[in-house]
Amino acid sequence: MIQLDEKIYFYLLLIIPVVIVLFLILLVWKKKTQQKFANDFLLKRLTPNRSYYKGTLKLILFLLGLCGLIIGLVNPKIGTKLETVKREGVDIVFAIDVSKSMLAEDIAPNRIEKAKRLVSEIINQLASDRIGIIAYAGQAFPQLPITTDYGAAKMFLQSMNTDMLSSQGTAINEAIELATTFYDDDEQTNRVLFIISDGEDHSEGTTLNSVEDAVDEGIRIYTIGVGKPKGAPIPLKRNGILESLKKDSQGEVVITKLNEEILVDISDEGNGKYIDGSNTEEAVEFIKEELLQMDKKEFEAKQFAEYKNQFQWFLGAGFLLLFLEIFVLDRKTKWLKKLNLFNEKQID
Repeated sequence: MIQLDEKIYFYLLLIIPVVIVLFLILLVWKKKTQQKFANDFLLKRLTPNRSYYKGTLKLILFLLGLCGLIIGLVNPKIGTKLETVKREGVDIVFAIDVSKSMLAEDIAPNRIEKAKRLVSEIINQLASDRIGIIAYAGQAFPQLPITTDYGAAKMFLQSMNTDMLSSQGTAINEAIELATTFYDDDEQTNRVLFIISDGEDHSEGTTLNSVEDAVDEGIRIYTIGVGKPKGAPIPLKRNGILESLKKDSQGEVVITKLNEEILVDISDEGNGKYIDGSNTEEAVEFIKEELLQMDKKEFEAKQFAEYKNQFQWFLGAGFLLLFLEIFVLDRKTKWLKKLNLFNEKQID
């Protein structure tokens, strides 16, 4: 496992595009200045040993060396020793709706981003609980199995979007059925499933049956509603630019509304509670209090106890590349010239 000590130094990587732009500006300026002095043919006769590729090579060496120094400042560390620790917590699975209706912007910035922020903030409040993630639309798909790696959970969470599942619709029952397979500890007394959705359910007839089966497995189901009952159209965008609004088969603009009723029914049948997700802070605080009241199950987990610094390798490579860059001259190298790797034959 890799640990980064000083991530703030990654901002220094913004220097790289600036250097590239300055280099291109310099090339254009040199080209124009040389053309004022003489044409290309005459310049080649006057400077037969000038290399047209060494400048680019020097830039590449400089940028690679700069990257090495910056990564060295970040101080990456590699875990070298695993140890088993005892932790107490609850097994939590998040089932996140990624159907197209979650693109509606009746809650800023849109429903799917709001759902992801809610889950991320809930994870921030956890200490020793195990978590898993499910994405669902017309079908359910496991994103992350039960784990204590919150960093990995956030990485998978941020990658979720409404294009990740080809089958559209909203099959909450499939998400619940898949969640029942996530809990791998038969002795865990508290199993919690959070369904984050706008409540549009195309499998309403079988959803409550799935809830009953989940309750029999000892799972408590909480639902978090994202969106507004008034509803909103579904924008279809490309590269962040609005192209059109989703329409039905009759050509009418589809208005998707938060269906709190089905979410309340699911939470009631699932021995949980319905939570309004419009206010992130209030929703997260409520969930935090709910989890604190639950009995914690002790379990063993492996984690890295020792990390070894790796900054010296990156600093060494960075200084070496910068050192090499100094000794790369703009003129042609004799032995490379003989090989003619860059088709730089001298003009007679």
